[in-house]
Amino acid sequence: MEFENRYVAIGDSFTEGVGDPDDSRPNGVRGWADRVAEQLCASDDSWGYANLAIRGKKIKQVVAEQIEPALALKPTLVTMYAGGNDILRPQVDIDALMEEYADAVRRLRASGAQVVLFTGFDSSASSVFGKTRGRTAIYNEFVREVAEETGSVIADYWRWREFRDWRYWADDRLHMGTPGHMLMAKKVLEVLAHADSIDTPHLDERPAKTRRQELADNARWTKEFLGPWVHRRLTGRSSGDGLSPKYPELVRLT
Repeated sequence: MEFENRYVAIGDSFTEGVGDPDDSRPNGVRGWADRVAEQLCASDDSWGYANLAIRGKKIKQVVAEQIEPALALKPTLVTMYAGGNDILRPQVDIDALMEEYADAVRRLRASGAQVVLFTGFDSSASSVFGKTRGRTAIYNEFVREVAEETGSVIADYWRWREFRDWRYWADDRLHMGTPGHMLMAKKVLEVLAHADSIDTPHLDERPAKTRRQELADNARWTKEFLGPWVHRRLTGRSSGDGLSPKYPELVRLT
């Protein structure tokens, strides 16, 4: 099928949709990018959509594995978020990585596609991931420079303070949950000046917890999520090992 408008999403778990489970979808997740594509396709049947993002990918991998396939699809719109997995590493040369990032964005823009870039989330409220806040701030400045140079559009995750409400997040405390993906889709569509019919996410009330309950929750989180994450880092493995892109070719989502 030929599409006049072609949306290609590239990146890591954030764009793949981790945290928004849906067994009917490839890789078992839906996510904000799928939701954006659904709105685009519903409003105009000339839209096609591909999602090349895979969880665990770092900037070098996104550039090496996703840019050429994305360009081959002749996109008119690209969303790109890469760098979160680099920032979480014990050591990282952000300056060098962002040179590759900038070159990739230049290639995407040279194709004629509109490009949407994301700043990183302000994790200051997280007792664990808050330690990376300074790195993320530096990363964000690079993103803003690249956007200004190339004429790309910014989706400013850092400044969207609504996401500091942890009810938007999944149990792993690293990825957005379904409400977060719904809100992100609305935010991205707003950046694109496109109307949406996505429901405003419903947030359940969370009763106050005792100190004992908080300690028990933290112990469970460490065992179920933090421990396996650290183990993968130490063994050089990734949560995306063996996974393929959700939608490697253009499709029409409804």
